Formats: sequence, structure tokens, C-alpha cells
Amino acid sequence: MNLITELKNRIDQGGLWGKDISLSRNQYLKVKGSVDTNLYYVVNGTLRIFLDNNLEEHTIRFGYQDNFIAALDTFISEKPSDFYIQALKKCELKVVPKKRFVTFMEGDRDNLLLWHKIMEQLIFQQIEREKDILISSPLERYERVLKRSPQLFQEIPSKYIASYLRMSPETLSRLKKP
Repeated sequence: MNLITELKNRIDQGGLWGKDISLSRNQYLKVKGSVDTNLYYVVNGTLRIFLDNNLEEHTIRFGYQDNFIAALDTFISEKPSDFYIQALKKCELKVVPKKRFVTFMEGDRDNLLLWHKIMEQLIFQQIEREKDILISSPLERYERVLKRSPQLFQEIPSKYIASYLRMSPETLSRLKKP
């Protein structure tokens, strides 16, 4: 079974969901400077996590249907974060408050091992992304992401994919042409 599906099932069984949230297209779940320690499950819709340095937005990650999303820096530190989380499409989310989640995870060794495996996968994905950005050409970044996450190109507008790949929308457009 998929680790994300397994985690969602355990949260369902544990009755951990705090509430459900609906977001309209372009609505923010989290803004810069805020503290948000919730963990969110994307029932449907698509979101992006990004930074804005007043000159340019830098997309860091996407959240899709049947996946979890959080501003991990504030989730872990419980301090204000520079990240924004924005709905790219209308979204339905389930919310798990951190305290309830941590208590549940720490209360069972199997739950904790599952969470560790998920975090290991996330760290590995982030390392792969960092390598792509630092050492790969735009074409190599495009091809690697297309292979790793083909759904990205079906669900996400090109301008956000270009930001994620650290290239101009025009460069991305040229690379997408056969």
C-alpha cells in the first residue's frame, strides 16, 4: 500500500480530523509571516507552496489530490514562516491539528515508523530537486520532472511549473515543443 494512503487510513481510523476546509481558486491557505502547524490532506484540488521576495515568486512544491501538504518549517518549529500556500484550483482539504497528530503518532511505534518513512521520502525528493536546480540544465530539469511527476504537466499552469523549474515560461514553452 502507498505510504500516504496508509497514513490517511490511520488518521481516519484514529478520528483525528479536526475540520474540513474549502478554498476557492487563488485563495491562500497560509501567508508569509503566519504560523500554521496543521497538516492538510488534499481531498481534491491543487495547491502550491512558494516564496515571494518582492521581485519574483519561487514555487517550491505542489500539493495534489490524495496527498498531504503543510508548511513544514512552521509545522516543525511553530514559528512564523516565509512560505505561502495558495490554491491553484478549488480545493477541499481535511485538517489535522499538529498536537493531535503528534500525540497519535508518538502513541504507536508503527505510526511513528510510517511517519519516518514518509519524511525520508520527502527529504529524498527535496535532495533530488536541489540537485536538479544546482547542476542540471533546463532541459535536464524538465525531463527529470516530467519523468518523476507527469501529473504536474496536466494539473499545473505552465507559469508555476516554470517557477518550480527555475526557468522562464518561454524556456519551458520551447522545451515542451516536440
